[in-house]
Amino acid sequence: MSVRVHAQTLAAEQRTISVAEFFSKNRHLLGFDSPARALLTTVKEAVDNAIDASEEAGLLPEVVVTVARRSGKGNEGIFVVCVEDAGPGIVEEQIARIFGKLLYGSKFHRLAQSRGQQGMGISAAGMYGQLTTGEPMRVVSRTDADSPARELKISIDTQKNRPDIHSKREVPWHRPHGTLVEIAMEGQYQHGHHSIPLYLKLTSVANPHVSLTLVEPDGTTLSFPRSTTALPPAPKRIQPHPHGVELGRLIAMLKATRAKHLDDFLRTEFTQVGRTRSRRIIETAGAGLTGRSYPKRIARQKAVALHRAIGQTKIPAPPADCVVPIGEAGIREGLARELPAAFYAIRTRPPAVYRGNPFLVEVGLAYGRQDAPHVVVTEDGHLRRVGAEGDRRAREPVRLLRYANRVPLLYQRTHCVTTRAISETNWRRYGLEQPPGSLPLGPMTILVHLASVWVPFTSESKEAIAAYPEILREITLALMECGRELGAHLKRERRLDRELERRHAIERYLPHVAGALGEILGLPEAKQREVEDRLDGLVQSSRRTP
Repeated sequence: MSVRVHAQTLAAEQRTISVAEFFSKNRHLLGFDSPARALLTTVKEAVDNAIDASEEAGLLPEVVVTVARRSGKGNEGIFVVCVEDAGPGIVEEQIARIFGKLLYGSKFHRLAQSRGQQGMGISAAGMYGQLTTGEPMRVVSRTDADSPARELKISIDTQKNRPDIHSKREVPWHRPHGTLVEIAMEGQYQHGHHSIPLYLKLTSVANPHVSLTLVEPDGTTLSFPRSTTALPPAPKRIQPHPHGVELGRLIAMLKATRAKHLDDFLRTEFTQVGRTRSRRIIETAGAGLTGRSYPKRIARQKAVALHRAIGQTKIPAPPADCVVPIGEAGIREGLARELPAAFYAIRTRPPAVYRGNPFLVEVGLAYGRQDAPHVVVTEDGHLRRVGAEGDRRAREPVRLLRYANRVPLLYQRTHCVTTRAISETNWRRYGLEQPPGSLPLGPMTILVHLASVWVPFTSESKEAIAAYPEILREITLALMECGRELGAHLKRERRLDRELERRHAIERYLPHVAGALGEILGLPEAKQREVEDRLDGLVQSSRRTP
């Protein structure tokens, strides 16, 4: 016989769950679902933070990553990850909250392009280390040469989502400014497709101004030096774009604004809205709204009319300086340095909007290898085949490099909008083989970069981009533009191939034709040599391009 449990008893068991406690039990959502991925995610979060901080301070990013394996009994599978940068450092009052509290940061509430967004990554890495080894993370920071470096050992109180400081002290440090983060954790170091060396290599492709150094567990040092000393321009902070702002968000903005009049609200809370467009939106909305209407008192029905009027008003795309692309020259330089190819096609799309958030798409294609067989036209006008045989006949899927705000994405490829856009593009029209609904086949690398003030990741692990229709459309258009260039290149190569084969056939058979003609006509030996010389002249002439 079942015993009835009263509602009061059930209510007594209810309690608030802190965000740190939730993610400590669901760490796979943050990218810590396996020892190998946890090690990579930790390096990724620390390196992204270091590059962001250096760029915001106007400093060239210089990052050193050390991954050491702990020795001794009981330390099997335990690694110590240390990431050191030469950035601006962190003031002591902020260190504990930045590294010891989830969802704490300066990037969530501002619309400006950055690698970090949620204020969760590095503190989650520290929490993972705390869960697997029981040790706090160690942080050393220094803001200038005249101030001492401060060392703090921090863990997270998961039940209250607040930092627990174990110790703090001054320590000697060789850097005049910067930050060092050290975390002991359970991990697995590997090479290959999902490895720390590959992540740093791909980071250097999209960030030629960054200097990266990796010291592997066996002591091997890998260097990825910067190829330019020019910092990318700093992205401008902007307000949301009116197009794409949902009704619920508009109502929340009306309630939260400090503007006293609706006209001021539209001009100050949105980008690309001046007095003329503000007046046009209000006139289109009707519903008794005027420029002097008090935003906080606008009822839902009037907010619906205002939202509809915003959608009906023509408003320019967001300014280009709110997102900072890698640039066509930067993509070409990065691809050529790490992936030298015979042909490149690169496109940067103009800024667009999804849900009021500006974004920009870049695509780069690198086809073939420099040593792959292809036909070239020499300076004297002859056709010549160069490179090793067989590469152009490769039937493997193309290599895909995905980036979001210059950060390489290594996991969850099948769930990403970039993979969907490439698979849904008809590459057969551009001369490539493609199984239905799959990536095309061929010796090619496709780089896709999404730059946005807010990247719509599919999960907190930030490894795949959501398939918003606006983003899917922009990626598809950029792929098609690059594909047309690739198609023209392949068509030209095949035409040159056919021409070269035809001329080789002429070279092979003309001497035999000359001898046969001489015998048939019974020409004297001198006359036969004269015919052969003339035919040889025709062969030499055939080697030249039309």
